Amino acid sequence: MPSSQRSGSAVPRHEQLAVGLALAFAGGFFDAYTYLTRGGVFANAQTGNIVLMSLAAARGDAKAAAYYLLPICAFFLGVLISEWIKAVFPHKSGLHWMQIILLLEAALVLVIGFVPVSVPHALVNTTVSLICSLQVNTFRRMHGLPYATTMCTGNLRSAAESFCSYLFSRDHHALESALRYFAIIGLFCAGGMAGALLTGLFGIRSVWLCGAVLLAVLSAIREKESVRR
Repeated sequence: MPSSQRSGSAVPRHEQLAVGLALAFAGGFFDAYTYLTRGGVFANAQTGNIVLMSLAAARGDAKAAAYYLLPICAFFLGVLISEWIKAVFPHKSGLHWMQIILLLEAALVLVIGFVPVSVPHALVNTTVSLICSLQVNTFRRMHGLPYATTMCTGNLRSAAESFCSYLFSRDHHALESALRYFAIIGLFCAGGMAGALLTGLFGIRSVWLCGAVLLAVLSAIREKESVRR
């Protein structure tokens, strides 16, 4: 059976929809948080930073180019770190490597909530880029389908592709896939809205909600792993 058609009982815990929804919520929250409290930037995806770095380089502004290079490097580093953790901490260790990454993310989120706005925004935005890189490189499949929890472009394309497949073939598995993608996009939007509301109420410490979400995901995955043992 194709991976996108696996039954619910056969889907690994980290690929289940509930985990994806929780992580997408956190991803949307991160974007709203950095935009509203950390200098009006989006730290989740790096395409914009690459374009802005290129523009700065084209006009000879080395300082601005270096500014945009920082989160790009942090994102790259996050992939390296997640791959290293995956290699060093196999399934047989006390914690699954995905749980270690979630712990690392939650710890960084806790620290971010204490960093005052007087500190240069680049420090926090670079850290958020690292967090999002860890997350997007670790949680890459939902019910066997490729997806992202910290950006929406690929999810939107996949949702449209699956929905089009359903319209042409009436394949209900394609419709289920499309609905899962739409759900992920919807929770990303919900996370953005929550970020907008909570940053207005709690300021920089509102990001701790993301830490709570990450710990909840960690607990859910660990509970499943414990049952398997």
